[in-house]
Amino acid sequence: MYPTGALIVNLRPNTSPASYKHLTVCIKPFKDSAGANIYLEKTGELKLLVRDGDRSKVYCFGYDQGGLFIEATPQQDISRKITGFQYELMNKGIASDLHTVSAPCRPCSDTEVLLAVCTSDFVIRGSIQDVTNKAEEQESIIHVGVNKLYRQKSKVFQLTGESGNWRGQIKTLLECGVKPGDGDFLFTGRMHFGEARLGCAPRFKDFQRMYKEAKDKGLNPCEIGPD
Repeated sequence: MYPTGALIVNLRPNTSPASYKHLTVCIKPFKDSAGANIYLEKTGELKLLVRDGDRSKVYCFGYDQGGLFIEATPQQDISRKITGFQYELMNKGIASDLHTVSAPCRPCSDTEVLLAVCTSDFVIRGSIQDVTNKAEEQESIIHVGVNKLYRQKSKVFQLTGESGNWRGQIKTLLECGVKPGDGDFLFTGRMHFGEARLGCAPRFKDFQRMYKEAKDKGLNPCEIGPD
């Protein structure tokens, strides 16, 4: 609050140091965060990560790339400024997480899909009812009608109205160009700062094929009903 000077923030996960190289750090500035620039700092070198007033994005970097250097910006008035952000740590050694961070628009391989089914925060079969594009935030909101709920860790997908249908929203990057269309998909993904973020999303018939092939060979990493 009323930021002045600078400080360094080093995140220390509750894991062994040997696992640090596999971690990705993501930070998301609070909506009203103001008064400071946030840099990535390593061995005295600074790289601008979040410019003061830029609050519309999530910024990710490898844990081994350095710590956070938070420096107050000169102010022309004495109004209250508060600099704050949320952070999350992800294991970039997990294929589904790596895909989400490094290449979110690339179709998942069969192996990535099968692993995502086992490790994702949510797994549902559903259809794309509508897509809302947020150009300013560079995001798309996918409005999903759920036909079968396999798993969810948060109540993102809920029963709506008297019809008893399950519905929910999933976010992804605008550049992925998601559009409404016919057919069912298997949606998987992670909860990221309280929001459902899209991971792998093959057409459901393709998932059935890859699941059956893996099961016949005894290579499926976990059991889930393909129907």
